[in-house]
Amino acid sequence: MRTCTIGGVRIGAGEPPRLVGVINGSPESFFSGSYSPPDSVRRVAERQVDAGAAILDVGARSTAPGSPPVTAEEEAARMDALLSELDGGGFAISVDTARPAVLEAALRHDVHMLNDIGGLSDPVLAARAGEAGLATCGMASFSVPGDACGVEATLEALGLVMARAESAGIDRLVLDPGIGLWTDRRTVEHDWALCCAFERFTALDRPVLAAVSRKTFLGALTGRAPEDRLAASLAVTASLLDRGASLVRTHDVPETADLLRVRARLEECP
Repeated sequence: MRTCTIGGVRIGAGEPPRLVGVINGSPESFFSGSYSPPDSVRRVAERQVDAGAAILDVGARSTAPGSPPVTAEEEAARMDALLSELDGGGFAISVDTARPAVLEAALRHDVHMLNDIGGLSDPVLAARAGEAGLATCGMASFSVPGDACGVEATLEALGLVMARAESAGIDRLVLDPGIGLWTDRRTVEHDWALCCAFERFTALDRPVLAAVSRKTFLGALTGRAPEDRLAASLAVTASLLDRGASLVRTHDVPETADLLRVRARLEECP
C-alpha cells in the first residue's frame, strides 16, 4: 500500500491508523448531536485534536438519505464561515463536498484534502483539486454518489476513481468504498457485504477510509437510533481496522481513539 501525507499527517503502509473527526456544519444532519455552528467550531476542533483526531473533515451539507436540499451557494457560505474559524489553527483539514463552487470557497482557507462522495466524477471538481495540489478521498461512484451496488461494482467504481485522479493530476489519493444507503437501490445487505470484503479494497494499493459512524445499516441490525449507535460503530470499526483500514472517519473521536489505543496495545502481545 502506498503512503501519502495530508497536512503533515502520514497515512498508509507502515503508519498507524489515523482518526478523521467529523466537523458537521449542517443543522439538517441525520445525527443532530454532531452539529457545530461556526461560533463553536474552533472549540470542537481543538477538543477533537486533543482527543486523538489527526485530520478534521469539515462538511456544510448533509448527504444522508432523505436530507433536505441545500443550494451550492448556501453550502459555500456555510463552509466559508466554518473554515474562517479554523484558519491559523494548524489543523489538517479535509473539506467534504462534491461541488466545485464549495471547493473554491474552501480554497481561500487552510485546507489539505478534498473528500468527494462523487468519486471525482465531476471533471471540474477533479481538475480544481488537482490544480490546487490537494490530497483527495474519493468514494466509489460511477456518476451519482454511492451508485455502486455490491462488492464487484464497488471495485469497478474505485478503479474509475483512481483513473480520474490520475487524469486530474491527483497523486495523493484515499479510497472510500462508500458504505451507506446512498441511493434507492442500496440495501443494508450491500453495506454488510462491503464490510465483509473490506480487505479487497485495501488491496488496491491506496489507503482506504472506514466511514461507518452511526450509519443506517447499524440501526437496522440493532434497532437503535443514530444517537445510540456508538457501540455498533466501534464494533464494525474494529473489524475494518483488522481488514486494513488506514483512516477512520468518526463522529466520536474520544471513544474511537480509545479503540485504537486498546488495539495497538493488544498488537504488542507476545
